[in-house]
Amino acid sequence: MAWRSQEEKHGNWPVVYVLDNNSQPGRGNRNTALRDIYVGESLNASGRLRQHLESAAKKHLKNVRVILHEKYNKSVCLDLESYLIRMMAGDGSNQVLNRNNGITDAQYYQREAYRAGFREIFNKLRSDGVFTRSIPEIENSSLFKLSPYKALTEDQANSVEEILTKFFIDLSTGSRSAIVIQGDPGTGKTVVAIYLIKLLVDIAALNSLEDLDNDSRFSEFFTAINQRLLQNCRIGLVVPQQSLRGTIKDVFQKTRGLHPDMVMTPFQVGEADGMFDMLIVDETHRLNQRANQPSGVLNGKFASITRALFGSDDFNKTQLDWVLAKSRQQIFLLDAMQSVRPADLPQELLSGLVADTRATGRHFQLRTQMRVQAGSDFVSYIRWMLDPNPLSVPRARLSFGDYDFRSFDTVEEMREEIFQRNAQVGLSRMVAGYAWEWKTQKDKTAFDIEIGDTKLRWNSTPTDWVSSDNALQEVGSVHTVQGYDLNYVGVIIGLDLRFDMLRRRLYIDRDSYFDKKGKENNRALGKTYSDDDLLRFITQIYAVLLTRGIQDYSNLVFRERLTYLISSSPTLFIPNMILRPSRVFRAARMLSTLVCQSGREYHLKKIPLLALAGAALSDVKEPDPSSRTATSGYTRKRTTAVYNNLNAAYKSLSKSGDRDFMKQIYKYIGDGFAKMSPERQAEC
Repeated sequence: MAWRSQEEKHGNWPVVYVLDNNSQPGRGNRNTALRDIYVGESLNASGRLRQHLESAAKKHLKNVRVILHEKYNKSVCLDLESYLIRMMAGDGSNQVLNRNNGITDAQYYQREAYRAGFREIFNKLRSDGVFTRSIPEIENSSLFKLSPYKALTEDQANSVEEILTKFFIDLSTGSRSAIVIQGDPGTGKTVVAIYLIKLLVDIAALNSLEDLDNDSRFSEFFTAINQRLLQNCRIGLVVPQQSLRGTIKDVFQKTRGLHPDMVMTPFQVGEADGMFDMLIVDETHRLNQRANQPSGVLNGKFASITRALFGSDDFNKTQLDWVLAKSRQQIFLLDAMQSVRPADLPQELLSGLVADTRATGRHFQLRTQMRVQAGSDFVSYIRWMLDPNPLSVPRARLSFGDYDFRSFDTVEEMREEIFQRNAQVGLSRMVAGYAWEWKTQKDKTAFDIEIGDTKLRWNSTPTDWVSSDNALQEVGSVHTVQGYDLNYVGVIIGLDLRFDMLRRRLYIDRDSYFDKKGKENNRALGKTYSDDDLLRFITQIYAVLLTRGIQDYSNLVFRERLTYLISSSPTLFIPNMILRPSRVFRAARMLSTLVCQSGREYHLKKIPLLALAGAALSDVKEPDPSSRTATSGYTRKRTTAVYNNLNAAYKSLSKSGDRDFMKQIYKYIGDGFAKMSPERQAEC
């Protein structure tokens, strides 16, 4: 009351306040135990603070800071409260006591102008020891990106609201059910999973209405009935990928009410005692069917779990069957186009799961793009670009506004760009397809990726690589970045994925694809995987890599003609030369004319036509067919130049070992020659 009497606004003005139990105010505790912290807003600061000091849950929070501004109205204070909660949860030194149902992202008058001032408030609180990290450090951290303290998009919030409604009905009636949440990369499927679990934990822990925000979209679920339903409710989050699972465990470790043991592998679910009331499966498409596992121990576990759950070691049972057998309610988050290995659940099984949930009204689609600033059109464009089917009509490159999607001539150029971007905004990384052996797994002094004079190593840690100390100097794979956000990403497309410019379609080179589990046949199920099967997995790997960046993509096309699909001026990159598609075919027509006109001394066999790039790069002009006599002398003279260019190109291509390209050109010329009449063939 004494504090209130000092200033009228202390009891009748919108404010934001921060409570914490830091034993050394003014000093951060980055390397010590987490401190409890609470952020609130109120029109009556003195009355609200008195309530907190009398509360058993918050009376230990002795440090009080009040943020009062004469121009801050209720909307601004709600926004500032949400901002500070998100930043405190991502700082890593605080255990936020707030529930996550009150986080808002509402529009209001001059919102951006007010938000510009939040940075100053943050810096003042940081100088006072409330924060230990800078704003960029927090916003680039996995802890911030995967925190349950998020303002949901409209389709995320709609999905959570309907899921909660159905879940509590099923829980009260004892019904079993499955839900599917689908969405492209960057639509926030993992965020929904973590948000939902935190929400349920908060409802279960409800002991009073003291801090309940009645304006929250989810406040209606904070009832005594729902709290009783959730007592002793067992909830788990299943994450198949090792790297992402470790990162989410860290988030749970630092979030009140959550525990890292709630985050599990599919094997831990299968071996767990008793039933789960709810299992949420992130990246469901990465669950395994019966297949050779990374170790003999896991092969044995796969058999023993299946036998324990179903009475026999049925090879047709999958990890999806384990989840269904071990839980009453399931939520499956999936994107079937992110399957990247033959051991992943088959397409038809995922399609069946989606169809079943659609039929019961338990299918939800997330559409709002949260990661890529260019929006969902970019994700669609990437998937079109990597479509394994032949391209019937070239598609013009779409415009993505300020979003910078470009290719580099050399890996060193792209690497330098990534270094610069990382210095500017952080969290910029290089990634690649699995087109190089993992030599450093056995020899730490070796290099894995060698392109020209550039020598690089694969990721040195399998867990949370994007945040590791050496990440900027290394190259990540799909297994270390799937599920993560990056600010800028440089993607190296290797020789595992190639483009047949004559047939206008992508194809793969098995010998240049070094993920052993990525091309392993399934002897248990009698499945063999064709080149077309591997093409689907490899193109989906590159689609994952190319949809990691928030602000930009830096894309290297190395040696192959994928740039034909990427650049607005289609170009084929081959060592030391650039070849435009229109010039390739013009050169082919031109050469056949030149050869026939110039006499037998330039017979087809004597000209290395497999190196048509030389002709395309030369300044030779196509002769006028209507004036053969007038151009014959010119033609002979220019053919010599063409021949020299072809020889130079041939030597370059032979040295680089790009024999697939040579074979394509040979085939093109051979097919054309075979279609000629015998008279025409004799003439040539």
